[in-house]
Amino acid sequence: MCEVEHSKHSFHNLDSFIGLPRLGGLTLSPDGTRLVTTVSTLSEDETSYESALWSIDPKGQAPARRLTFGENGESQPQFTANGDLLFVAKRSSKDDAKPGAWLLPIEGGEAREVITHPGGVQSLSVCNNAPDTIVLRTSGHSRAKDLEAEEKLRKDRKDKKVAAILHTGYPVRYWDHDLGPATPHFYVGRLSDEQDSQATALKDLTPGIGANLQEAAFDVAPNGDFLITEWQVPEGRASMAPGLMHVDLHSGAQEMLLSPDDTYEYTMGKISPDSQELAYGRWNRSTADTAPIFELWLMHLADGSTHQIAAGWDRWVNDIQWVPNGRSLLLTADDNGHSPVFHLSLYNDKITRLTADGSFTDVNISSDSRTAYALRSSYLAPAEPVAIDLTHVQELEHGDVADLTELRSPAARPQLPGKLTEVTTTAEDGATMRAWLALPESASAQKQAPLLLWIHGGPLGSWNAWSWRWSPWLLVAQGYAVLLPDPALSTGYGQEFIQRGWGRWGQEPYTDLLAITDVAEAREDIDETRTAAMGGSFGGYMANWVAGHTDRFKAIVTHASLWALEGFGKTTDAAFYWTREMSPEMRDANSPHHSIGNIVTPMLVIHGDKDYRVPIGEGLRLWYELLADSGLPQKEDGSTEHQFLYFPDENHWILSPQHAKIWYQVVTEFLSQKVLGNTPGELPELLG
Repeated sequence: MCEVEHSKHSFHNLDSFIGLPRLGGLTLSPDGTRLVTTVSTLSEDETSYESALWSIDPKGQAPARRLTFGENGESQPQFTANGDLLFVAKRSSKDDAKPGAWLLPIEGGEAREVITHPGGVQSLSVCNNAPDTIVLRTSGHSRAKDLEAEEKLRKDRKDKKVAAILHTGYPVRYWDHDLGPATPHFYVGRLSDEQDSQATALKDLTPGIGANLQEAAFDVAPNGDFLITEWQVPEGRASMAPGLMHVDLHSGAQEMLLSPDDTYEYTMGKISPDSQELAYGRWNRSTADTAPIFELWLMHLADGSTHQIAAGWDRWVNDIQWVPNGRSLLLTADDNGHSPVFHLSLYNDKITRLTADGSFTDVNISSDSRTAYALRSSYLAPAEPVAIDLTHVQELEHGDVADLTELRSPAARPQLPGKLTEVTTTAEDGATMRAWLALPESASAQKQAPLLLWIHGGPLGSWNAWSWRWSPWLLVAQGYAVLLPDPALSTGYGQEFIQRGWGRWGQEPYTDLLAITDVAEAREDIDETRTAAMGGSFGGYMANWVAGHTDRFKAIVTHASLWALEGFGKTTDAAFYWTREMSPEMRDANSPHHSIGNIVTPMLVIHGDKDYRVPIGEGLRLWYELLADSGLPQKEDGSTEHQFLYFPDENHWILSPQHAKIWYQVVTEFLSQKVLGNTPGELPELLG
């Protein structure tokens, strides 16, 4: 089957854009002959995305081939030790159907369901050296003594329309969903080779654990004997901190490997191929004055001894993968507007950068340790599969990179409506900062482009990878230049670059943004008289701060933004973290709401009601105070130039395809009026 088709005019038409196929995830078969990814495409009614599994040729010769055709889609593919393909799918049309684990045999034929759970299957892990062992992570009720009782309890709550949850601890919700009454559990099962066998029997490894596993990363030992997971340890006064827990897959016995304390917290890494060592992250805990500091460590599991690795390397690791020979690791980390793959030799602690441009995820390594496979994206292209040659890593000189091969993707690369370049500047304190600048092809001294400053969220993050939700190319197609800067607090520039903005949100991050905007506006292809600012989450916070401290922008768009830090810090889903970082002095010095009277720029406020990270109260208060107290005069009829785009059933992100389309339509119309000076145009008929 040929690659999924695309339109070369995708960015000039929102319907075409939301219809572009999207890759996610990558897994490699044990023998290295098959790669499988997930491709999401727009549903027939255009209201959601449906996923299917596609096979990719690791040699880059044969075209990609679709493997699954379920009506409700498939996800989370991974291979068992003998080469069968496991995936998660819901293949029932019943409204209350739950996803299960399905197995597609290596020899072909029909997939069969091998694992079910009353709460559905959330994630799966297999053991490379234990072919029949599978670990399931899903939610279970602490009051249910077995899966039969679990199913009855869920049915009774649904039938009697009971949604109440009694909490005795913190947290009570996370990002976009309520927590409880079921909590995360690990189950272990043994797969059967019999085609007509019943679903795999599951053993609950973590009964009655509460919220200790909430959003926890974990890894299963290749030998099938144990797993190691992040474990949220209650600290009292509604605070929690992550440590690392060892869970025996045979007995369920739990042993704390690393407990958090006042100085350190821990994040999960990966267990070595021989199941003898653990690579993990250690964090110096942040305070109101000091940013977190990341270190990479190695533990010998037999005796618990540890030592630091990659010592002195000033980057925060995003992902860790063991090279199968056990002598080195492959790491990914933000680095100067990219997120490359790095090689870490455990023999001499040497770090070698293997890739040049782009951001890499989903790294898989062949069993002979000679090739790595990954998904690469950048602002030039969405995620695409690539192969990285590892055979000459030790011979690479400084500045060299490994050979990289682009594989045949299930989704063709969309044609961009412009060009990408970089701008740099020196901040007031001497720090160097940089930004991506996406420009229309037509931008020139004779046809200057209006400028949009886009501010990233986090705040600990970087503009370095393709985004379907914040795509600068949709605005470039409308004739704008889009500036994507990494100001103070951004990752990929070293610890000091983060520290210089820590607890000083309204200072260095703000002055950095203005400095890089000055540089962009000084270009001959930019019209400095027509500039706007936009941001989401922390970027929305910065947009609000910008609005209250300068009138240089024609318009400001603020999405899911922090407004009054005192209220945000106590109502967000992880208040214990933010109240640790936000001292009373920090909140008072950096809260945008204090400058409401200085706001004279038209603002478009966007917020989803189901946003638990930045609760809707932030958007509601901002909207009221803009109307009641901002310095922007009202019109003669009492109306305002400010606008509020509200999504009752969206969360921190606007995920529905049609809502994403409306988001861009409203944003572009607002900018058209305020930045370009156009008369009001048509808004979508379906918009309330």
